[in-house]
Order: sequence, then C-alpha cells, then structure tokens
Amino acid sequence: MTAFGKLFRTTAFRLTLVYLLLFALFAASLLGYFAWNTRRLITDQITATVNEETGLLTGVFNRRGLRGLVFAIENRALRPGSNLYLVTTPAGLAVAGNVGSLQPGVMETTGWSETEYRRLDEQDKSDHLALVNVTELSNGFRLLIGRDLEERHRIFGVVASAAQWSLLIVVILGLGGGIFVARRVLHRIDAMTGTTQRIMAGDLGGRLPVGRSGDELDRLAENLNAMLERIEALMNGLKEVSDNIAHDLKTPLTRLRNRAEQALAKSGSEGDYRAALEQTIEESDGLIRTFNALLMIARAESGQARDNMADFDAADVAQGIHELYEPLAEDNGLKLSVQAEPAPLHGNRELISQALANLVENAIKYGQPKPAAQPLGADAAAADRTVLIEARRDGGRIILAVTDHGCGIPEPNRKRAVERFVRLETSRTMPGSGLGLSLASAVATLHGGDLTLDDAHPGLCAMLSIPARNGEGLAAPTPDGQQDGA
Repeated sequence: MTAFGKLFRTTAFRLTLVYLLLFALFAASLLGYFAWNTRRLITDQITATVNEETGLLTGVFNRRGLRGLVFAIENRALRPGSNLYLVTTPAGLAVAGNVGSLQPGVMETTGWSETEYRRLDEQDKSDHLALVNVTELSNGFRLLIGRDLEERHRIFGVVASAAQWSLLIVVILGLGGGIFVARRVLHRIDAMTGTTQRIMAGDLGGRLPVGRSGDELDRLAENLNAMLERIEALMNGLKEVSDNIAHDLKTPLTRLRNRAEQALAKSGSEGDYRAALEQTIEESDGLIRTFNALLMIARAESGQARDNMADFDAADVAQGIHELYEPLAEDNGLKLSVQAEPAPLHGNRELISQALANLVENAIKYGQPKPAAQPLGADAAAADRTVLIEARRDGGRIILAVTDHGCGIPEPNRKRAVERFVRLETSRTMPGSGLGLSLASAVATLHGGDLTLDDAHPGLCAMLSIPARNGEGLAAPTPDGQQDGA
C-alpha cells in the first residue's frame, strides 16, 4: 500500500474530504447566489433606464413628430457611452439611430428581447449583445432603445473568476490541511498500534503514549492504559497463583501419595489400613478447603459474586460468626465476644461471612497471649485471652473487625501476609494454607473496601472497611453493646 493510499484510508482524511466537499458546495452556492443577484440588479437598472428613455422619446414623437424624434435621437447617439437607438418605417427601413445591424425579426415584435448588434461607427466587426425594447409608434413607425450587456458580462466574469480561484484555494488548503491532520493522527495511531503489537507479543508493561492536548485520543489512551494496568495485574496475579499452587500444593499431594504408598507397603491389618485411609481423607479435606478458598478468591477478584448482592445487616453476620466459633475458641482456651450495632450493607453475604470467619479463625489460631514475665490479675488475664468481634458503622463505612492479643504481625510483614500462600515464620508450625487473609482482602476489594492490619498493643486488629448502604439499621444492637460467651 502506497503512502497516499494509507493516508486516504484514514478516518481523519476522509472526514476532511467530506468537510471540504461540503464547504466547497456552500461557497459555490454563495457565489452563485451573489452572481445571480448581481445579474438581476444590473438587468433591473438597464430596464429602468430604457423604460425612462422610451417614455421621453415617445413624448417627443407625439409633440414634435418624426422630425423632432430623429433630431433627439441623433443628439443622444452622439453622447459617450450612449444607449442603442433605432427608428424604422412601417416597411422596416432605418430612419435614424446608431445601430448598424440586428438579428432578423427583432423589429417585427414589440417588447423586450436580447439580441446581437453592431453600432454604425464601430471599427470592430464582432457582434455584441444588448437588451432592447421595441415600441410601436403611430403611423406604423417603430422605436428601439437598448443597452449593451457588456457591463453585466464583465461583472459576471469577475464573479466567476473569483469563484474559480476561491474554490481552487479552498481545495488546496483543504487537502493540505487534511493531509497534515491525517498525518498527525496517523502518527499517533501508528504509535498506539506499535504498542499494542508489543503487548500482543507478550510485553504487558507497554503503555500507549498520552499527549498533553487532552483530546479524544488522549482520553482513549488513558482508558486503555488503565485497562492494560488492570490486565497486567490480573495476569501477574494469575501467574503468581499458578506458581503458588504448583509450589505449595506439591507438598501435600506428595505427602498424600507417600502415605498411601506406605500403607500399601507396610500395613498388614485392617486397623492400619483404616488409619491410613483416615489420614488420606484428612489430607484430601485440607486440599479441598484450599481449592475452595482459591475459587472464592477468584470469584471475588473477577467480580462474578456481584450477581448475588443483597441488602443485609453486618451485625447479624458478626453475631452468627460468634455463635459458630465460640466453642472452638473455648477449646483453645480463649474467650470470644462480640460488639455489634446496626450496620446495613449491600453486598455478597456469603463472601463477607467467609472473610470474617477467616479473620476469626486466624485470631483463634494465633491469638494465644505471650507468657507474662509477672503474674497478671484475673481481669487482665481474661482480657488477654479475649478475641473481640466488632460490627459498627463509622461515617459512610461499615467496620468489621477482629481483635486478638496474641503475637500479632510485625508491620514490615503485613503487606506480604495478605498475599496468597504466604505463611510467616510464626505460623509455619500451625496447620493452614495461607489463603485466609488473601480471601478477606479480595472480598473487601470486591465491595469497594479494604483490609487493614493494625496493632492491638499487644496483638493484631484485622479490620474490613466497606462502604455502607444508606438506610436504617436492620438489627437491634446487642445488650450493652456486647454479647459475651458463657
């Protein structure tokens, strides 16, 4: 494809041609209207002048007869730039005037007409065009008075020449401007195309160039760059998940296979086989929970869970989680309490409940207080062993928080602790998949909120902050703002 062909195929150049055609038609129409009005104005002036002279000379003929009319015409014919005059007998013979020749039949009909003529005293043998009026006098004589149309043709020629040059200038400037604009647009489009080709080749870090004009191409580039950043983040997350799955699930799968192989090789009794099967089932349940967590994270990050959004009260969720995990907390020597007030939300109740449950499980698992250097009082010891679930409204946001008094998470490690399959050194001896905080963060992001990890002095406060639903509270607050387990 030639450079001009490529240029012609651009939308900018085609639009320029369309605008050029429309402007040229408008200019031609305007000049045509001006020329027509100019022609009509000159014709009206000629008609008025000829009618006036016709009236005067007819009056002379009526008062003074043919001799007086001939004398008046000869005087007028001698003036510079005079009109055309001709008097003929009933037989068609010229009596007086400055007209040498006319087209045949002109004097035979009265009224207005355009005709070619020659003057008597002209050296030029070419014919001229005139607008004439033939009037019949008494006794069969006829009087012709006319005006040369050279002035009208000259003005029309000036207008036509101006129209031609104007259209030519419009076409040249339009084509030049179209080529300039199209080349600029084409240059930017080519830059965008090159970037997209590199992105398609695998360079997800490429971004479209954004100018400073703020035009539609810049806005398009900004939106595409935002989309590319989102795609890059999703692809990096997918790669990270794939790597984590390949690395972190390899160990339990290998352990599962080795136990099955060991059971086949060494077990000799039904009890040994049963114990091996129970261990295999336990390992399989752990893998199923891991995959379920991954699926829930994927649902949250992809936005599929938005289809199941509904209005509910976060206080009900907090109270339900408290009832569910209270026995587990007691088995671990902890006390689970809840503080809940009306907190209306619009979201996916299942995912928010699972996120809060993950935070509570982590608090129960890692919320054992550190041994005190000095014995504590009964009240202080009870407070250190309390895991608090909170549900409240803070301005335009709903807060779901779980606070424990365990070892906590050092501030440098909090960002890393939210990543998938990440388990800190203090948690490697505990069972788990490293997906609890990742799921909670994904659920918060799905609802337009965030997950925050703060110090509880001592311990950790994991807090979900989600935009609230406008409306009245759906649940009554718990007595005295607190519900404790027995």
